[in-house]
Amino acid sequence: MLMIIDSPELEVHCCRAADPTFAEVSVVFTVHTQMELKLLLITVLMMVSLSATAAADYIRPQPRKTFHLPWHSKPSSYPQQVHISLAGEQHMRVTWITDDNSAPSIVEYGTSPGRYDSVAEGETTSYSYLLYSSGKIHHTVIGPLEHNSVYYYRCGGQGPQFQLRTPPAQLPITFAVAGDLGQTGWTKSTLDHIDQCKYNVHLLPGDLSYADYIQHRWDSFGRLVQPLASARPWMVTQGNHEVESIPLLKDGFLSYNSRWKMPFEESGSNSNLYYSFEVAGVHIIMLGSYADYDEYSEQYGWLKEDLSKVDRERTPWLIVLFHVPWYNSNTAHQGEGADMMASMEPLLYAASADLVLAGHVHAYERSKRVYNKRLDPCGSVHITIGDGGNKEGLAPKYINPQPIWSEFREASFGHGELQIVNSTHAFWSWHRNDDDEPVKSDDIWITSLTCSGCVDQKRNELRNKLMTP
Repeated sequence: MLMIIDSPELEVHCCRAADPTFAEVSVVFTVHTQMELKLLLITVLMMVSLSATAAADYIRPQPRKTFHLPWHSKPSSYPQQVHISLAGEQHMRVTWITDDNSAPSIVEYGTSPGRYDSVAEGETTSYSYLLYSSGKIHHTVIGPLEHNSVYYYRCGGQGPQFQLRTPPAQLPITFAVAGDLGQTGWTKSTLDHIDQCKYNVHLLPGDLSYADYIQHRWDSFGRLVQPLASARPWMVTQGNHEVESIPLLKDGFLSYNSRWKMPFEESGSNSNLYYSFEVAGVHIIMLGSYADYDEYSEQYGWLKEDLSKVDRERTPWLIVLFHVPWYNSNTAHQGEGADMMASMEPLLYAASADLVLAGHVHAYERSKRVYNKRLDPCGSVHITIGDGGNKEGLAPKYINPQPIWSEFREASFGHGELQIVNSTHAFWSWHRNDDDEPVKSDDIWITSLTCSGCVDQKRNELRNKLMTP
């Protein structure tokens, strides 16, 4: 931007740099009168203000305070913290909590408001954690459900009516993506922005509630996300904030596994920490950064078995999620994913994984197609999106110079949207939370590795890896 104050004896130029983060001001002037001096000072102050405004566009303020929902007294049998997740072909798992241990685990559902033509009964669990005792946690699977259809449902035979939409049977499909959510004002902003986009499934690569051992925060998180999580399936994996282990007293992931049951059994896994599912032509693998992952581990063996079942004609897209990123040029959490990467990246490369989504680092970064830290047209696009709004704040420092594989990076809160348009092309966009408004700040068209010939090219390599004991 150029500002010129034209005067016979006073000339002021204000230049703003192309990158508003590093706004520059250049002033050239000649002063002959006191009036001109005052005018000059006013102009300089205006330029400084403009520079500060420009920088504010890209430098986020400190994390907002914990977001508190108003408390409303409800009967002990009243369903709360309702969320849904995919549970096998044309089935959905409905999860909710009641304070009444005798409340039934039934879900009534149908395609018309207030008319429930079907009913399903599920299972319950609960847990204790030091002085905390959870309510009764209900998990009930409903279905078979029609694709791309609206269903109305009620939990436990009472309480409010909820509404959900099932994903489509075929492409296109849209995923909302946000990791490291937490429960701050920025979290609420992120959720509001996600609610504005027309998505079918929410993908969350770890760090949900940031309860950090304080168990009632799991309850407040469940209430916070209920408006979205009860309407579209939320598919999550664990992060470090879900561990919550206490040596000799409590095993890890007790709260997470009790509250957020995913379709691990439906996908042949023996652990809720890693599983897979298919939806509308996409095979999605959720891995555990905090479960054993070496070549002799159960997770690695399960991954090989799962990849052997993938049919790229039926599901031309292969997407992988886990918490700790493998490609990260931020100074935060450097090298933490190296061991898992060394173990599993060759297998996912042979399987031609199109896209890898991670969290953990509280910033956004997108890579070019890469494998073994080298650019590779048959490698995966890696995206770090641990910027959902957590209480710990952003990770603003990056390593310079920017690695050759890193395409775009910015430390701001936000969310991603992934639209799988057809079997060959997908559109990815990242939306920054800019003063409470979602601003699309990065986007790219992605061509599937099935389309590019990489899947066929590496078919023998994959077969050899899957057959290796």
